[in-house]
Amino acid sequence: MTLDEILGLSPVIPVLIIDDIEDAVPLGRALVAGGLPVLEITLRTPVALDCIERMAGEIEGAVVGAGTVISPAMRKAVAAVGAKFCVSPGLIDGETAGGPAPLLPGVATATELIAGIAAGFTCFKLFPANIAGGVDALKAFASPFQQARFCPTGGVSARNAADYLALPNVVCVGGSWVAPAEAVKAGDWGRITALAREARALAPV
Repeated sequence: MTLDEILGLSPVIPVLIIDDIEDAVPLGRALVAGGLPVLEITLRTPVALDCIERMAGEIEGAVVGAGTVISPAMRKAVAAVGAKFCVSPGLIDGETAGGPAPLLPGVATATELIAGIAAGFTCFKLFPANIAGGVDALKAFASPFQQARFCPTGGVSARNAADYLALPNVVCVGGSWVAPAEAVKAGDWGRITALAREARALAPV
């Protein structure tokens, strides 16, 4: 699948930090059951790569990707364990959009956007969205960067996600609110499925 196709599958991409590998599959299944099939597993814990491999292999209907990818070596590593896409908080020098795990790079400024477009990217993660100007920044980017599409992440919540999704240059948003840490720790998969359903309903009609 192309990155455009992946990002178009769901209005919200859960950004997941998984500490216990035993939580990975039930967490992913709960989110997919609620209508959020695209899952971003951040490389912030020692079990992240193992979680990606298990989720990619065991969860029907899931499109599993990796977040916090900050080097070419990390990109190769996540592709090797089955990641279908990867997300970076910034531009990675020398990396391009395609490959076995298409890359969604982070940008926060017009200068970074210009560099990303020059490298062949058309989809970007606005990060951290709440600090980089949020909805107003995306509105400002729309005219001079008409080819760019965004997945804002950072400070996006159930309260403001619809404001982002209403913008024509926003494909989806990324956020962690659909998988609260306390719910994961308690194994409250029903609550997580319910939150995923609410997030799914944010998709513009």
